Amino acid sequence: MGDRHAAFMDLAIEEAEVAAGHGDVPIGAVVVRDGSVVGRGHNRREVDQDPTAHAEMLALRQAAEVVGSWRLEDCTLYVTLEPCTMCAGALVLARIDTLVLGADDPKAGAVGALYDIPRDPRLNHQVTVVRGVAADRCGDLLRTFFRERR
Repeated sequence: MGDRHAAFMDLAIEEAEVAAGHGDVPIGAVVVRDGSVVGRGHNRREVDQDPTAHAEMLALRQAAEVVGSWRLEDCTLYVTLEPCTMCAGALVLARIDTLVLGADDPKAGAVGALYDIPRDPRLNHQVTVVRGVAADRCGDLLRTFFRERR
């Protein structure tokens, strides 16, 4: 499973690099179902001037369109940075089975850092979480992006 996770995280990293190319924070995401990518996204907040244009949200929207349902059961989301509260909530609402994340986000993460929304037993759905896949590469993308802007 590790090689499979690494291969799909590579696709999420490619998406993150696209975001950096147009001045957005380099976060990328892909949704996978039955071994195929059904949704892709990268941050587009700056380009679209949309506070909800996070990589995860865009990937979930595309996946729902491809699958033909808002219920993304049997899907895995790969994302380069620990999701925020909005995106973590969307994972639960979309019924994502598994979240595979790269770097942790101690300042704004909602998958264990500040909150643990996807695994909160009070909610109607819990998400299995796999942490740290390509964490160094994902973190380096972010550190480089912010270092170049300071």
